[in-house]
Amino acid sequence: MTTATKTTFIETRHVLSDDERQIEQTVLAEIHQLFSNPTGNQRETYDTLITKTPIADGVTLEAIDRDGVSGWWVRPAGAPADRAILFLHGGAYMLGSAEAYRGLASQVAVRAGVAAFVADYPLAPEHVFPAAPEAAIALRRWLGSQGISQIALVGDSAGGGLALSVLGDTATTSPAIAAIAAFSPWLDLAMTGASVSSPDIHDPIFSQPEMLAGPAAAYLAGADPKDGRASPLYAVPEVLPPLLIQVGGDEILLDDARRYAQAAANKGGEVQLDVFEGLHHVFQGATRDLPTARRALNAVAAFLGRHWA
Repeated sequence: MTTATKTTFIETRHVLSDDERQIEQTVLAEIHQLFSNPTGNQRETYDTLITKTPIADGVTLEAIDRDGVSGWWVRPAGAPADRAILFLHGGAYMLGSAEAYRGLASQVAVRAGVAAFVADYPLAPEHVFPAAPEAAIALRRWLGSQGISQIALVGDSAGGGLALSVLGDTATTSPAIAAIAAFSPWLDLAMTGASVSSPDIHDPIFSQPEMLAGPAAAYLAGADPKDGRASPLYAVPEVLPPLLIQVGGDEILLDDARRYAQAAANKGGEVQLDVFEGLHHVFQGATRDLPTARRALNAVAAFLGRHWA
């Protein structure tokens, strides 16, 4: 493990053991097998993958479908009533559901000792930009109406982008955002990062940039990919809550994470960037198999725990 520090920016590289590299290859083989032999349509197959993350012991689950809000509360025993994690799921703005993501949200919630609301939001192509970021802002306001005074935003991939897009809403000040944790966030839908086309990057999930370029086009529906609500890299705010980003070292989205982290640090934000060599996009979901996935979520919980008011 190597650590480089510059003002409030800490980047740490995590090296995978030989034993865990073997586990990673098994995990990847299962992912590729699932998509080679799908269990239904694309959304159903994606949800099948996501539900492989087990729901943690000791949580209660409550479905919500009211006030224009749909999702699931995932509550560990003894969770405080005045704070919550807003979990925004990934899926390239076209896939994913709150129900499928209950497992990953619960793994964060139990470690943090804080209830998580894992939210559904409008998906493309039925609902194109800016429906998703508008929904994310509305979800923050809804949590405030439920008596929550402070939240942490957590999201993976497109959900990480949504979490950071919420910072562009300067009109909403409550509930306060205590911290943000993003797993492999998709922050530049223009796909200008060097890692997108670098011959040194061998992304085991997104082997071709077109695998993200197609969903980006469907989601944007002609909108500017550099609109900060779609691509938070182009609208890093002057004041940010503490930010933790975790990303795999072989991801085409690696430079999305690096560029945002550096820009946030340049504005004086507290930023922690963890780069995990040899691990795939949103590896945190593989808690059943990968010890590093469990350690990464432990680090998320510790980070959030340091920043509640």
